[in-house]
Amino acid sequence: MNHLSVTTAWSAMLLLAGCATSRQAIPTSAATTAEVLASGETEAVGTANADAADDPAIWRNPRRPADSLIIGTDKKAGLYVYGLDGKRRDFVDAGRVNNVDLRDGVAVAGKPGILVAASDRNDVAHAKIALFRLDPTTAKLTSLGTVAAGDGEAYGICLTRVKGAAHAFVVMKDGTINQVALDLAAATPAGRIVRTMKLGTQSEGCAVDDRTAKLYVAEEDVGLWRFDARASGPVEPTSIAKVDGTRLVADAEGVAIAPMGRSGGYVLVSSQGDNAYAAWRLSDGGYAGRFRIAQGKFGSTEETDGIDLMLGNFGRDYPTGIFVAQDGHTPDGAQNFKLVRWDAIAKLIK
Repeated sequence: MNHLSVTTAWSAMLLLAGCATSRQAIPTSAATTAEVLASGETEAVGTANADAADDPAIWRNPRRPADSLIIGTDKKAGLYVYGLDGKRRDFVDAGRVNNVDLRDGVAVAGKPGILVAASDRNDVAHAKIALFRLDPTTAKLTSLGTVAAGDGEAYGICLTRVKGAAHAFVVMKDGTINQVALDLAAATPAGRIVRTMKLGTQSEGCAVDDRTAKLYVAEEDVGLWRFDARASGPVEPTSIAKVDGTRLVADAEGVAIAPMGRSGGYVLVSSQGDNAYAAWRLSDGGYAGRFRIAQGKFGSTEETDGIDLMLGNFGRDYPTGIFVAQDGHTPDGAQNFKLVRWDAIAKLIK
């Protein structure tokens, strides 16, 4: 059971800063910040004593929700597959992959399946998209190859569908965002850049609201932006939230969406600088509240990079949805991901 409490200010505390062995006092936010406990956690990634775990993506098993899976990146080594019990199901040595996203029902070589895409930064001068197929029965990842995504260092990635075709948004470290139309008809994938957008400084986390064709991107020291996700849409961004040191404390990192109805729900952002998560309404862009994952059976989260969120039935332990957050510090020095019930979070935002 999750136990909730509300605090009006942060107390000074220690957190991970830059790597798993260096910690410092966090800023104090004056914003009301609720607390929730994690209901589970994954096994740690293999790279210990380093800033390694980064971004999760959730796949919901529609037939057996409790058998759903989580993909997590070790940005120094590759991709992990976890069950909801947190146990490791698979690992793929993919080198330096930073962020990850997935979409179910995507046809690859004529066969519908679960497409997994990761931002490949093995070559920091030439971004690539590393593509995989996830087998829901064996929980194994099969590499499909890579697709060029433009010049620069690949950082963030998120997927969407445009007129039935899969598109990837690759967020470069310098704030450039390339929209890549993926061609998955043949055994070897291909792609082409159909549109480029730009933010002014370092950016990473992103998520797409498929219902409304809106792309949300976090510019780390500036705030949260919204773009038109259509390939023919305008490229100018709309500001949704600014890094103000209160509601959103730099760095603004992971981005996740909780869709409700035709256009409602929330967009959540990791407020990395004070170990919290802030929410804004998708319908009108209004601020909805913030929370943090506090100490409990599975520990708190600190300096979170990537997050993911999916609504729906995930079995007895997660009956209405699941929120997954990277944890930047664990006692043994190897980072992992924390799991939180959505119904516990939903009580905290409005």
